[in-house]
Amino acid sequence: MHLNQACFNILDQLGDLVSQIKEGDYCKPIETLSNSTIGQHIRHTLEFFICLEGGFQSGTINYDRRAHDKLIETDKFLGLSAINRIKDFVQNQSEDRSLKLEVGYDVSKDEFISIATNYSRELVYNIEHAVHHMALIKIGVREAASYINLPPDFGIAASTIRYKESIESAH
Repeated sequence: MHLNQACFNILDQLGDLVSQIKEGDYCKPIETLSNSTIGQHIRHTLEFFICLEGGFQSGTINYDRRAHDKLIETDKFLGLSAINRIKDFVQNQSEDRSLKLEVGYDVSKDEFISIATNYSRELVYNIEHAVHHMALIKIGVREAASYINLPPDFGIAASTIRYKESIESAH
């Protein structure tokens, strides 16, 4: 599967969830998620893709400097709009590109080191990051919005799905 298709599958699943969720449930604090909301996890996930888009243009990605846009986490329609914009961006990238990734792990300083990376590697990271948050979102949906119909592979890594299928076919 092409990376773009894997990304579209993830974004389509997120879009389907956001389309189904009631507005009040999108921004409702969920105890099992340490009182974070489904909207916050959607926003967080999408902002990493938005950082990739900005970094693609500038040549430097810094996920720590994302916007933390309260509107995306509280307005499901802005979340859907962001999903569609990200899909357009990903669809329009046909070539890989060398990039720099800025990272900072010292909480007492706003200092970053720069690491060589590329668009494809960062798209893979974003897909994996999205799947991780989707697993958390699924927990939130079960608690606060159980009326949502999620696909069985929502929030499950492709490698896990392949592994489970290999175990099932062996029996």
